[in-house]
Amino acid sequence: MANTLKKKSFKIEPFKHPVKQDPNYGEKTWKVLESAIHEINNHNASGLSFEELYRNAYNMVINKFGDRLYTGLQDTIRVHLQGIAQRIDEAQGEGFLRELKLRWGNHNKSMQMIRDILMYMDRIYVKHQNKTPVHQLGLDLWRDLVIYDANIEGRLRSNLLNLVQRERNGEMIDRALFKSITTMLMDLGPDVYRREFEDAYLAKASEFFKVEAQEYISTCNCPDYLQRAEARLREESERVQNYLDSISEPKITSVVETELILHQMRPLVEMENSGLVALLQQDQNEDLARMHTLFRRVQGGHDLIRTIMSEHLRKTGRQLVEDPERNKDPVDFVQRLLAEKDKFDRIILRAFGSDKTFQNVLNSAFEHFINLNQRSPEFISLFMDDKLRKGLKGMNEDDVETVLDKVMMLFRFLQEKDVFEKYYKQHLAKRLLSGRVVSDDAERSLLVKLKTECGYQFTSKLESMFNDIKTSRDTMADFKGGHAKHIAEQLEIDLYVQVLTTGSWPTSPAPKCALTPELETCCKQFEDFYTGAHQGRKLAWQINMGTADVKACFSGGRRHELNVSSYQMLILVLFNSSDSLPYREIQAQTSIPHADLKRSLQSLACVKGKNILKKEPMSKDVNDADVFSFNDAFTSKLHKVKIGMVSAQKESEPEKSDTRHKVEEDRKPQIEAAIVRIMKARRTLDHHSIVTEVTRQLSSRFMPNPTVIKKRIESLIEREFIERDEKDRKLYRYLA
Repeated sequence: MANTLKKKSFKIEPFKHPVKQDPNYGEKTWKVLESAIHEINNHNASGLSFEELYRNAYNMVINKFGDRLYTGLQDTIRVHLQGIAQRIDEAQGEGFLRELKLRWGNHNKSMQMIRDILMYMDRIYVKHQNKTPVHQLGLDLWRDLVIYDANIEGRLRSNLLNLVQRERNGEMIDRALFKSITTMLMDLGPDVYRREFEDAYLAKASEFFKVEAQEYISTCNCPDYLQRAEARLREESERVQNYLDSISEPKITSVVETELILHQMRPLVEMENSGLVALLQQDQNEDLARMHTLFRRVQGGHDLIRTIMSEHLRKTGRQLVEDPERNKDPVDFVQRLLAEKDKFDRIILRAFGSDKTFQNVLNSAFEHFINLNQRSPEFISLFMDDKLRKGLKGMNEDDVETVLDKVMMLFRFLQEKDVFEKYYKQHLAKRLLSGRVVSDDAERSLLVKLKTECGYQFTSKLESMFNDIKTSRDTMADFKGGHAKHIAEQLEIDLYVQVLTTGSWPTSPAPKCALTPELETCCKQFEDFYTGAHQGRKLAWQINMGTADVKACFSGGRRHELNVSSYQMLILVLFNSSDSLPYREIQAQTSIPHADLKRSLQSLACVKGKNILKKEPMSKDVNDADVFSFNDAFTSKLHKVKIGMVSAQKESEPEKSDTRHKVEEDRKPQIEAAIVRIMKARRTLDHHSIVTEVTRQLSSRFMPNPTVIKKRIESLIEREFIERDEKDRKLYRYLA
């Protein structure tokens, strides 16, 4: 059996008698709220019922008295703030800011309470009527009636600026008070902060630092000035962090940078005895780093440093490479270049933070002044030669690589790499032929570096030279293992021949000289052996490039082994059968060219401590009338004595001229080949474009002269590789 519930319906009946609203309701309610607002502003809110006040405000809004409530609030706050402004204005000295801070804090607290009471009005009436919210209304009225008050506005600004000035002068100020004021201004809006403080703050700062910059620049040296500027930048940044708004930091930083750095940077870098050049010369890396950091802040700062640094480098480098005294010693010349490069590399690393733009300035300057000296390719090759002959002794593998890398760095700056190649080939040939290679690994490593830098074509002949030396060792092993061994033993001659490939070595046809019969026999024996093993090959003897170890016996039974050149050996052998020989007789019997003969005789007779021969009359120079005799009284502490050749300085200029001429001749086919390649690809091209393209293609080996390019074009026209256009004489066409 189930129970059923019957639903009942309810109906709300209207009031039988209509409710009439009190016509004075709005005004009465407002009076209650107004009184409460007064109590809140007077800090007597403890006895108020916020629930009742909220209900009253709520009822006013829903009963259409929102306008009365809002305008009443405005009027009440306005009257209150007018009184506050008067009290603030009455405060004197530092009490002015403290009173302002106090009143602002009280106003904020009051407005928070009032906002809570009028929350419903904020949500409904203010939103629908597009009015200013209560809290913002309190800020706006404070701004207009207090901050913008005619008596307060100017005092506020001057008080704040005065505090900043006092702190800049080293006084202590109340930073917390200052911070509360700037926070108030920012709460009122960034525009208020800017108008009431920031604009004047920046203008005053500009005036202050302009005067200070002039004072510093007239009393400080460059490092001291930079330290003070750095300190000021740091102080202003700390000032913003401590009691200003963060939006001021980039602005005040810009003011300090402009007045202390931008407007003074040229006088600073050009300051006598302490400017940029002095700092570079004295390796003042800490001061240079400070200048680099500060100048980076302003437009054109780094450009100015780079310009002055480049001018200094080029001037210093020009003095170095054009100094005739320093040009006397190629090794010292290159060593000074490397020292200068190392010095500025350290500066760029430690002071400029490895800035690539500064490294480019350094490289550009070095390339400029190294190529001012035509002998730079020769000197760099001589430096390499010195290191590879003796300078690498005792070094570990890493040290050797460091030296080679530094040398290669200078090599990259050379514009005439083909001139370097000529000299390097000559020096390498001497090292290989004399057996004075300290490290095969170092030689090979340098060869790899050159190949990487310039390509296979640059090093192909150099590699061939190494292969010839290795092949010669194998050839001599075969030769000495055969019948030639017995002949050499009978003649008491140990012959060692190095077979060089024509074209790979820097050799020229040597004039014939008269060998001793024993040497003739040994040479003939080797020639028969070699031509028998290699059909179709010919040998051309380069006696002038050889050396010999000669056993000599002096009075008292003293025996020495003399290491001499082939020409010196031929001269000494003559004194086995003669005690004294005139110059002309020596020349007739040996057929050695006069220049080489005089140098050889000078080395044997005129060098103190190594005078194997005596000369009459005694003098430093050798003349055709001189007479030479064996110096039987020669003594030396060493058993093996090396007799070097005197320097051929008198012949050096013609030799260098000859080398330069060979280089110029070698360039001609390279320029022509480049022109043909370009014209074959383009078919038609004007003169200027050809010169530009040829220069670009060949710049890795040398910088072709436009005049030479023009002559090679003329030569190609004559040989009908290209032709001129009939209408435009500056236009060329390729002929297939």
